[in-house]
Formats: sequence, C-alpha cells, structure tokens
Amino acid sequence: MPFEFYRLEIPDVVFVKARRFDDERGFFREMYKASAFAEQGIPNNFVQDNLSHSERGVLRGLHYQKAPHPQGKLVMVLRGRIYDVAVDIRRDSATFGQWVGCELTSEGGELLWVPAGFAHGFCVLSDEADVLYKVTDEYARECDRGIVWNDPEIGVEWPVDEPLLSEKDAELPLLRDAEIEF
Repeated sequence: MPFEFYRLEIPDVVFVKARRFDDERGFFREMYKASAFAEQGIPNNFVQDNLSHSERGVLRGLHYQKAPHPQGKLVMVLRGRIYDVAVDIRRDSATFGQWVGCELTSEGGELLWVPAGFAHGFCVLSDEADVLYKVTDEYARECDRGIVWNDPEIGVEWPVDEPLLSEKDAELPLLRDAEIEF
C-alpha cells in the first residue's frame, strides 16, 4: 500500500506517510488517492489547493474558517521541513483546547489531515519551505479566523522562540476570546 495512516493523540487528526518508490531516474510517490483516504474516514471533497512559500522561522497560524465555510486541510511539504500543529476548537469535544504537532518533510513524504473544527498552523524549520494544502471548502474572507500562536492556555511547544509573524497573526485573539462556532 502506498500510504500508512496513524491517528494522533487527538484521533481525528491523522498523520500519513506516503511511500516512496526509488529507481535510477529518481523517485515516484503518490501524495493523495481518494479511495485510500476515504477508507480512513478522510473526506475526498477537496475544492481548493493552496501553496505557501516561507523562510526559516516563519510561523503561519493558528488559522481556521468558521461556518458556513469550515475547512478541513490535508497538508504536505513539497520542499523543506516544517513543524505542523492542529488545535481542537470544537467546544463539545473532550479534547477542546488541546493540540498535536508533528514534523512534515519533503524528503519523508509525510502529510497531516486536519479536520474542520481545528485551528492549524506551522513553522518553517528548513532554510525555505513550500507547503501545499488541499482544503474542503474555498477561502471565504468573511469566515477567516484565528488564534494567537502563543496562547498560554493552549501551550503549543513550538520549536522556535521568536518566529517571524504577519501583522495579522501577531494580533490574533486568545482561544477564550476567539469566535468559534464548532
């Protein structure tokens, strides 16, 4: 099988390892296959692909979209290495306010499934990184929301102390003050 699926400490978040096939020409790797992901309960209704390019120390997040346009995200690294984080923001969840994180690399072919109802963010560990994420709903500016990256109640253990942030991300609210409708 070209994929291995691992449920993380918050079981709705799934770490995926894509198998690499090497030969003298280089390598081949399937990064997504609707039937294989559907067997694991991961939706295959992706409607938009996003690509971001960032340099070492950049932190993007923690972002989410509220209803009526919540997004699930399938995150993969095309070049470089990132630390990827998902925070459960579903108020009725037993894991509300908890987070999981893992390293994703272009070399290793890892992916992370972050369902709707989670805030998502990542920081770049390599000199540069190109991150592709498939989403289950189109971007809707009016639904775009976020939580500040260093909310002490969440306590994400980022591998950077002083990340490079956008002005928008630096001014995001704490989880307790965020507009959450999950």
